[in-house]
Amino acid sequence: MKLTGRDANQYFAKPDPNRTGLLIYGADAMRVALKRQEVIAALIGPNGDEEMRLSRIPGAELRKDPALLLDAVKAQSFFPGPRVAFVEDAGDANAPQISMAFADWQTGDAQIIVTARQITARSALRKLFESHNNAFAVGIYDDPPSRDEIEATLKRAGVQDLDRDAMGALEALSRSVDPGDFRQTVEKLGLYKLGDTSPVTPEDVAAVAPTSTEAALDDVLNIVAEARTPEIGPIMARLVSQGTQPVGLCIGATRHFRQLYVAASDPGGPAAGIGRLRPPVFGARRDRMLRQAQGWGMYKLEQALTMLTDTDLQLRSTSQAPAMALMERTLIRLSMLARR
Repeated sequence: MKLTGRDANQYFAKPDPNRTGLLIYGADAMRVALKRQEVIAALIGPNGDEEMRLSRIPGAELRKDPALLLDAVKAQSFFPGPRVAFVEDAGDANAPQISMAFADWQTGDAQIIVTARQITARSALRKLFESHNNAFAVGIYDDPPSRDEIEATLKRAGVQDLDRDAMGALEALSRSVDPGDFRQTVEKLGLYKLGDTSPVTPEDVAAVAPTSTEAALDDVLNIVAEARTPEIGPIMARLVSQGTQPVGLCIGATRHFRQLYVAASDPGGPAAGIGRLRPPVFGARRDRMLRQAQGWGMYKLEQALTMLTDTDLQLRSTSQAPAMALMERTLIRLSMLARR
């Protein structure tokens, strides 16, 4: 069976020990690892590993010895409690071994937790879990954490009383740092406020936030594509401070607008075009790009690509114009074009 959204997050927080297995897959290894750690900790508790109720099996080792997983599923610990057989970095080549373990699985056996990289809907591994009536498959996408996920992270760290502005600051931070960095920041916040009964404020969040927040290339491209012209200057200053090169920024912008053009010019419409993008885009990022493609339209996107091509040629020429200023001017012109 397939789990998504809130249902998936609820299962991660409170998994059913009587389920046969769970597949967690996604392009971002850190996000997948965090969810895997959460669900395993919820199943076997903080001492499960020490009590030998957790078996770890690399996918490559399982391919060499297909009996490893079944042995781990049936093995008994000296300590009572739920058990987990964890297969790390699995692929379609592991589907037969996992299928064999599924066939012999009985209530009371170890739950099979499997992690994998990004896999398509045609993947044998994904089909195995999605078609099983007692197992789940969950895709983890590169989207910022939801409000529910942020609140769950705060609860685990013992942070309970936040004012509205502090929650807004945390939500903004979650969109600009890696998931692991965000979780560490919240844990630091819990320690920072230990013994302090006053509500968490934005100043408290700022005190524990990473000293340097990476301004992602996607941020400035979304700002431009959504015609948020006044925001270009501040984020460009952040990019410059982080050493971003104008040619790299131009290449990234061209790639983004080319994807929008492919979607907008598709005979089946932008929604069909987004679905044909390679590599595929999912979740909130897919919805955002679809709105951008629909808002721009094919003809304005052609103009945008022409402007970016001209800028790229200037950046690579012997022109004496300041390169980053030239790139910033192009981004401003693009954002103004989006408003027409």
